[in-house]
Amino acid sequence: MHLSVAVSKINKWAVRTGGDTVEVIERPDGGLSVVLADGQSSGPGAKAISILVVRKIVAELAEGVRDGAAARAANDTLYAAKRGRVSATLAILSVDRLSRSLVVTRCGDPPVYVWAADGGLRRLAGDSPALGFYRHARPSVDEIPLAPGLMACAFSDGLTHAGSRVGQSLDIPGLIASLWAASPTARSLADGLLTRAISLDEGRPVDDTSIAVLHVREGDGIGPRQLVIEMPVPDV
Repeated sequence: MHLSVAVSKINKWAVRTGGDTVEVIERPDGGLSVVLADGQSSGPGAKAISILVVRKIVAELAEGVRDGAAARAANDTLYAAKRGRVSATLAILSVDRLSRSLVVTRCGDPPVYVWAADGGLRRLAGDSPALGFYRHARPSVDEIPLAPGLMACAFSDGLTHAGSRVGQSLDIPGLIASLWAASPTARSLADGLLTRAISLDEGRPVDDTSIAVLHVREGDGIGPRQLVIEMPVPDV
């Protein structure tokens, strides 16, 4: 099998520092994790929250800690730092080579859609609390067997809020299904969702928006690994 990961994100309109943070890390067993955190509100304060959460999780995963335990550790860190006054939502998409599964871990239940290998799209259910509000937080964890054709799409609430300024909203599952049917690649789906959200917001995003897509496809398991990043650098 072969893994493809794509991330597309944009800040809230007229806000120089977005509150979402996304990181990709190789796991000690050779797998891969995508970590997406959305800090409460927006701007530098929200960014500080999401960075704190993501850095803690990445550090734990690098040490071989399981995803659910890493999420709990991030909750403990955020709660201790802010005493329950701020929160963050979290989604971790992990390919675990040892269990041969896709592990999806969520706190605050950010939307995660999964396209199964048999061609069915569903949204993962859950009722986990956001990070930071409570001393103890139990994440929602789903484990799905790896198979070619499997896809997972996680995003922050900026995608959900797209169009709210003009009284419209995205049909997110319908849009995912149509984009995936037209071009079943991680890059096309992430970019297509973000492009549609920006268009609905008339070029002025109402919230920070981050989209992460992980796709398992056919492959021979050999060859180079590649990471490509494209991002604008604003003037100081």
